[in-house]
Amino acid sequence: MAKKEKIKEVVVETPTVMETPKPKIKVEPKKPTWEIKERKYILKGSSPLCHILRGSNIYWFDENKGYERELKITENQKTPFVDEFKGQVKLSHIMFMDGILIVPKEKQTLQKLLSLYHPDKDRVYFEYNAIQDATDEVEILELEIEALMAAKTIDIDMAEAIMRVELGSKVAEMSSKELKRDLLLYAKKNPAVFLELLNDDNVVLRNFGIRATEMGLLILSQDQRTFSWGSNNRKLMNVPFDEHPYSALASWFKTDEGMDIYKTIEKQLK
Repeated sequence: MAKKEKIKEVVVETPTVMETPKPKIKVEPKKPTWEIKERKYILKGSSPLCHILRGSNIYWFDENKGYERELKITENQKTPFVDEFKGQVKLSHIMFMDGILIVPKEKQTLQKLLSLYHPDKDRVYFEYNAIQDATDEVEILELEIEALMAAKTIDIDMAEAIMRVELGSKVAEMSSKELKRDLLLYAKKNPAVFLELLNDDNVVLRNFGIRATEMGLLILSQDQRTFSWGSNNRKLMNVPFDEHPYSALASWFKTDEGMDIYKTIEKQLK
């Protein structure tokens, strides 16, 4: 009987195919597109009846070319760049009437000079942006609402402290209703300042020191350099040079010695 031949198993390895990495494509950021539309420009500050903005002897640095290019506004050229002028040049004027200049969409040369190249942009005048203007108004309204909500809920001592910054010693003569009314009006008129004062703990401490002085519990020397006890004229603290006395007192109340005095005065003010 013939022996069976052993069949050898042959394993064929599949060669690994290495993929060639694809080169990364650099995506350039999109440049803002120039929108053809009517544009409005407004003078900053006071608005005279007529203001003529300089329309010649203007230079703009061109980063691509590496040098300053002269600009002029004309009536018959398609560009504000002098080095691109063709033929005769008829100069024009840039006039703001009552602080406003409205440039129709057909006058693209003037628009680009005012919006892109003129060195007085955002210094003498600015371009009106309806979307940005609406955004700014929303932010102001939200800040106003936040200030009014805070003013509605704060206690009378904090209200007095904030209004003392605005009205001084007059707040001592005001009723709680008058104080609350003036506080709400102040928050509506100056929301950012109001919220800043609300978060400043020194405002409360300064008011505390003023009240203590008005009631005779503390005495501020005539040269406003020393605070003393009202009962025995014992000196409590010296006011540092060039510092407001009640600001210095507010800072002193935070020290160990000042905290003890604060607690003593607090009991007498209640």
